[in-house]
Amino acid sequence: MTARAAAPLASVVAALALATCTSVFEIPLETPIQPKLDTSPFQRVLVAGFIAGGAEDVDANLETVRLLRSQLRTKSSMKVIEADVVPLTEIAAQQPRADADGTASAAQPNAVLPLPTLIKDEKDLDAYDFVFANTNYWKKLGEEFQNPLIVTGTVLFTPHASAGFVQREREVIDQYGRRSVDPVRTYMERKGYILRPKFVFIDGRTGATLYSEVFREEVLYNPNQDTPALSSYFELMDRLIPGFLGTLSSQKIRGTRVLLK
Repeated sequence: MTARAAAPLASVVAALALATCTSVFEIPLETPIQPKLDTSPFQRVLVAGFIAGGAEDVDANLETVRLLRSQLRTKSSMKVIEADVVPLTEIAAQQPRADADGTASAAQPNAVLPLPTLIKDEKDLDAYDFVFANTNYWKKLGEEFQNPLIVTGTVLFTPHASAGFVQREREVIDQYGRRSVDPVRTYMERKGYILRPKFVFIDGRTGATLYSEVFREEVLYNPNQDTPALSSYFELMDRLIPGFLGTLSSQKIRGTRVLLK
């Protein structure tokens, strides 16, 4: 039998086998995903504060701290420390440029890094990276709260606009009154937001950075849709939260498998 003849025969056999099946079962499955960070040495977690910038009508530092603490209370085995939100941008302005060990730079031993007062983009945020290398500061903060895992980082929440062709559905009614939906491409200018948080996880016992990860999400709305900036912020954070939690604790991906009997 040639390969060309065997292919249709195999299809017929598969169809007959399917036809003889009396039942179809969907079996739920859960696939565990191991966390990216070993949190076993820590019983407590402090979501301290963030260097935040972008849209001025959303306090991204305060809102991010509140949201992450709320999520960790219900989805983490560590005790969430309730403390004042650290005004990290103000603290950074008072710190000298630091080397990895937290000491002032040899080239500028007493110099204070000139920092952008208004953070608009990623370049402005990059100027604050030295804060997370200041092990002395983070170790001291950790000592105040019994050496927890410290969560900090940067959050950039900025307005965004885009123009181009988008596909939408248009309802059509023919001469007999029958309804149908046709896809049409329309040129449209849309506005929305981009959310780019960088989460930095620091060992409160030593002040050293254990892990960091950057996320990015964006949303665009039609011109006639008026969505408050804070609502967009929470919509984008909702997409990012599973990735954040997956760093700290094991997560499960749920799915189904179809069985024929």
